Amino acid sequence: MRDPRKCVLCRRCVSVCSNIQTVNAIQAQERGFNSLIAPAFNEQIANMECVQCGQCSLVCPTGAIYEVDDTEKVWAALADPKKHVIVQTAPATRVQVGETIGAEPGSIVTGQMVAGIRRLGFDKVFDTDFTADLTILEEGNELLQRIQTGGTLPMVTSCSPGWIKFAEHFYPDLLDHLSTCKSPQQMFGALAKTYYAEKAGIDPADIFSVSIMPCTAKKYECTRPEMRSSGYQDVDVVLTSRELGRMFKQAGLDMANLPEEEYDDPLGISTGAGEIFGATGGVMEAALRTVYEVVTGQELADINFEECRGLEGVKEAVVQVGDLPVKIAITNGLGNARKVLDKVRAGEADYHFIEIMCCPGGCIGGGGSPIPTNTEVRLKRIDAVYTEDERMTLRKSHDNPAVNELYKEFLEKPLGHKSHELLHTHYTKRNRYQEEC
Repeated sequence: MRDPRKCVLCRRCVSVCSNIQTVNAIQAQERGFNSLIAPAFNEQIANMECVQCGQCSLVCPTGAIYEVDDTEKVWAALADPKKHVIVQTAPATRVQVGETIGAEPGSIVTGQMVAGIRRLGFDKVFDTDFTADLTILEEGNELLQRIQTGGTLPMVTSCSPGWIKFAEHFYPDLLDHLSTCKSPQQMFGALAKTYYAEKAGIDPADIFSVSIMPCTAKKYECTRPEMRSSGYQDVDVVLTSRELGRMFKQAGLDMANLPEEEYDDPLGISTGAGEIFGATGGVMEAALRTVYEVVTGQELADINFEECRGLEGVKEAVVQVGDLPVKIAITNGLGNARKVLDKVRAGEADYHFIEIMCCPGGCIGGGGSPIPTNTEVRLKRIDAVYTEDERMTLRKSHDNPAVNELYKEFLEKPLGHKSHELLHTHYTKRNRYQEEC
């Protein structure tokens, strides 16, 4: 959303969109007193190549750009006795939400956040880390299948909806390189209204599924027409970390002084590998922890892949997995993604696997993050993500007992028929601008 009455024409939003993200969806229009920030020819932003990343909202000093507020939809659902209202919380929220109540950046508030959400009236509080673990099993097996069968390489991660829309607009010729796996949010949504509904004996039509995300692009993602694998819209509403903070304040909850509580079973059991999805390099590291042990049959002596970590825009490495040297690249921020994708397009890249996160720093710097979000804050949140990983009893996705039970009871196997129906998707080639009819 844009409120031009608050805009002071500082052009910070223009700078981050063009210089950091290289999307160029907005520019200064008109001249003199008529100047305003808008898409070219004052076109509607929805008709442009905007990827919904929300980085403009993070840098706006006056609040002239902000996410669509969906809290009223959630309050209405919570007040409806016919609705079974469930929520999933993204990995990065554990190290973000505390900032909305005045805690220091990087504060880990997992238990208090769960307690606070439960007191808002949600029937079940689940963890997106669960489906982050599931993503690793699906995506890891997809990578191995492509390597073994001569499939399209390099394979690129598909967790970040802003990156997906960027690829659809700017690199439609490379869409076959993207993993077909849905994001953890959308995997969860599909399972919530199938597996969980069946297990709990609830009509999926009565389930209202909410996700708490550090990402504004997730709001767009949940409305994509292909995200209805359950027969319903899989995720009904996405709230940002900022919106959850507002709900706590509206309810008068003192989250900081609440006792720590645990997520609900069965979709609340997770590992450290799922948690590190929140930081740039985390998806790659989580995948390597599992792929190495699946391929070699040996336990890793050290599960920390330090070469995957850090805020560098582009990281490259070769990781030995059994007899196979796996060449990887990791990028954060779409401007950095361009550097790697241009090499792939030109046939100059020999990577096997690429992780791309839309936002600088990864999800901990998403467009729905608490403000301010600068480099210092991003580094503190990343440190907290890895601290949370180290505190977890389980740190490898394939060790998650709830995910293994899910395959045994429902999905059968990674990349199986039901997995393809519920957990995988396809992409759409888009023009940079809407064509005239």
